[in-house]
Amino acid sequence: MNVAVIGTGYVGLVVGACLAETGNDVICADVDEGKIGQLRQNQLPIYEPGLEPLVTRNQRGGRLQFTTDVPGAIERSDIVFIAVGTPPDEDGSADLQHVLDVARAIGRHMNRSKIVVTKSTVPVGTSELVRAEVAKHTSVPFRVCSNPEFLKEGAAVEDFMKPDRVIVGVDSPEAAQVIGELYAPFVRTGNPIIFMDIPSAEMTKYAANAMLATRISFMNQIARLCETVGADVTHVRKGIGTDRRIGSAFLFPGPGYGGSCFPKDVKALMRTAATKGVPLDLLDAVELANERQKRVLFEKLQRHFDGNLKGQTFAIWGLAFKAETDDVRESPALVLVEELLCAGAKVRVHDPAALETARRYLGDRVTYAAQAYDALPDAAALAIVTEWLEYRNPDFAKMKQLLTRPLIVDGRNLYDPARLARLGFTYDSIGRPLACASS
Repeated sequence: MNVAVIGTGYVGLVVGACLAETGNDVICADVDEGKIGQLRQNQLPIYEPGLEPLVTRNQRGGRLQFTTDVPGAIERSDIVFIAVGTPPDEDGSADLQHVLDVARAIGRHMNRSKIVVTKSTVPVGTSELVRAEVAKHTSVPFRVCSNPEFLKEGAAVEDFMKPDRVIVGVDSPEAAQVIGELYAPFVRTGNPIIFMDIPSAEMTKYAANAMLATRISFMNQIARLCETVGADVTHVRKGIGTDRRIGSAFLFPGPGYGGSCFPKDVKALMRTAATKGVPLDLLDAVELANERQKRVLFEKLQRHFDGNLKGQTFAIWGLAFKAETDDVRESPALVLVEELLCAGAKVRVHDPAALETARRYLGDRVTYAAQAYDALPDAAALAIVTEWLEYRNPDFAKMKQLLTRPLIVDGRNLYDPARLARLGFTYDSIGRPLACASS
């Protein structure tokens, strides 16, 4: 099929590359000339495992092209995906300016009947706004679909190629048939394509992310309680996760959720509910709990230094909001850095992929370490914020030698507390008893 993907951000790149991989003729369009120039050279603007080989292979095979000619991309395609950003406005609602700009361009270049697919994360009712905007500029018949993405950063290619399910909101059987054929190669193992009305598809995206955010905040609150009553959240997590009614996913405590999806989508759903006069008190609590959790590592460090962090140097491992991505948007690590700097501390940071993206936020206020151990010399403590694999089995003897004080504050519970105590560390993790070296 001839497919256009408008927008070459995280979602658009994954969609375009994966659809090309299954034999479709895909053209990805973006107004950013610099980005398109880099993509033509197989230089990706994001770090996402497995994506660069897909882009390289399919460009070489002629199935994937990149262009700044948005009108041309629209005219040559039968299916047009809208995959531009929807950043939050000041009130938390999704900014639909770019989505509607693309809809306007589609209408103006509707040279034959097309299917317009909203892939961007948008509030309920957006597809109807897209339909109205396209219709203002064309008399050619067209169909509108909502096809929300459920891609996890760090595993997006795998998620697209082998999805749990594909959600499609459609306005006609004809659109359902075409989209079903487009996605057929990805669901051969039996996972479903679920067709539904368009508003339900739009709501499904927000409801899914809000549910996952709720589970994270719930477990983080339980972890806080575990620390005060002497319980171990690791045991609690296993105890409830093996209940088939609950399951084990998204029950790992941590320093709070971040990234481009959960914070934005929770806020947008709350804003939609507020405009309709429907209270979502639960999500108010979820968001409040998450903001509070992002300070947990700073609060732990404060306690270890009796509230006086001025002049101390701290090492931080992990800046991305999660492993296998360079995305630092809403990252708990940035909150920790800012708190430490405000307290008068010095900060050294390391991340395998996110140093450059973090530099846009932190500038020259911190020291960037090329290797993980380079952040440790003369540091009074190490704080671990992101669960990168290379942090999971480090050289503890070397770490102890480099740190001025054998203190690790771990936001991801990477290590065994008993082992760290035996090795002479003070080890403070999330929702587990404090481990201290025996005297």
